[in-house]
Amino acid sequence: MLPTLTFDIETVPDIAGIRRLRNYDDGLSDGEIANLAFKERMEKTGSEFLPLHLHQVVAISCVLRATDEIRVWSLGDVDDPESQLIRRFFDGIEKFTPQIISWNGSGFDLPVLHYRGLLHGISATRYWDMGEDDRDFKWNNYISRYHTRHLDLMDLLARFQPRANAPLDEIAQLLGFPGKVGMSGGRVWEKYQEGKLVEIRDYCETDVVNTYLVYTRFHLMRGLISPAAYEEEIDLVKTHIKTLSGEHWSQFLESWS
Repeated sequence: MLPTLTFDIETVPDIAGIRRLRNYDDGLSDGEIANLAFKERMEKTGSEFLPLHLHQVVAISCVLRATDEIRVWSLGDVDDPESQLIRRFFDGIEKFTPQIISWNGSGFDLPVLHYRGLLHGISATRYWDMGEDDRDFKWNNYISRYHTRHLDLMDLLARFQPRANAPLDEIAQLLGFPGKVGMSGGRVWEKYQEGKLVEIRDYCETDVVNTYLVYTRFHLMRGLISPAAYEEEIDLVKTHIKTLSGEHWSQFLESWS
């Protein structure tokens, strides 16, 4: 069985990048710089959401499914720099060539990882292969929107129509899964300023498990697994989560209908 790597990232404003690009007062704090950037963006677009090249990655969480095993974790340690997290992500693709699964990975996670990998000078030869080194990658690579080596569930389920996109939290809950637990993406910057990186990583981990659960249901819909195999997979995820430590997993299981 081809290993699958479901992933999710959490980001905060790239304060250093904003300082470099914007002519803001050098004496301003990080919070003040971010607020000015949010205000400027709101005036331009009607939303505070910053352009993707001004996001800094603070967490990458994964579900690895290979053979008869499943693993859920966040890359690196809490204190690791952004470059190390991104390097670990692309090194994993280099080593295992998994199918990667995301929710809005094409529209957010991967472009952010592209820009940040570029910034940090990170090599990702296997990921960027579009058939130059491996002929099979000409017809199924990580970059093409319509190939499945990277499967963006949100994009595919919406039939590549942005107006049909749906939030992961609501889809997960509609399917009987927990959805978001403890916090939301809108609070990541607040938690980061408070130094609560562990909480951010915990949140990212529950989000990536929701993505994997929806992916499993999608496999059932495609007829790639039987109803019995689907139930076995769901039980496998539950069993694994019960072995994990952390209040976020207790809350996740309590929320699971």
